[in-house]
Amino acid sequence: MIIKLILVGKTEEKYLNEGIEIFSKRLKHYIPFEIIIIPQLKETKNLSPQTIKEKEGELILKQAIKYDKIILFDEKGQEFTSVDYADFIQKQMNASLRTLCFVVGGAYGFSEQVYSKADYKISLSKMTFSHQMIRLLIVEQLYRSFTILKNEPYHNQ
Repeated sequence: MIIKLILVGKTEEKYLNEGIEIFSKRLKHYIPFEIIIIPQLKETKNLSPQTIKEKEGELILKQAIKYDKIILFDEKGQEFTSVDYADFIQKQMNASLRTLCFVVGGAYGFSEQVYSKADYKISLSKMTFSHQMIRLLIVEQLYRSFTILKNEPYHNQ
């Protein structure tokens, strides 16, 4: 199985990029992992949030639709403990998927078209995080999941 993470727009902060890079490298020791960056929309000052979501949604679906499972990170999604999230990842691997595709939307979230194509929605917390910050948390939790599955000492219970 391959894990892909689709992001809308580049990660702006250097410290976030450094953290994402650290955990991406670690994660690649367990599974093929790739980050796909969809370019940020330009000239959005006169666009409504709904229009922005729809335009971003079209770009997301051009990338995501070709993958086996599409999982959105969304505030209305299911919450997991880290151990339960590792179990969820294991179930996806047991299903013999070729590609597991996680998606982080832009600042306004996802369009209805993207929601309709998604297989799952996951929330990392009841708290709200910036769509920039959540990227690091996602990659870290994926890495943590694999250390849990391999019974390695990264995660403490």
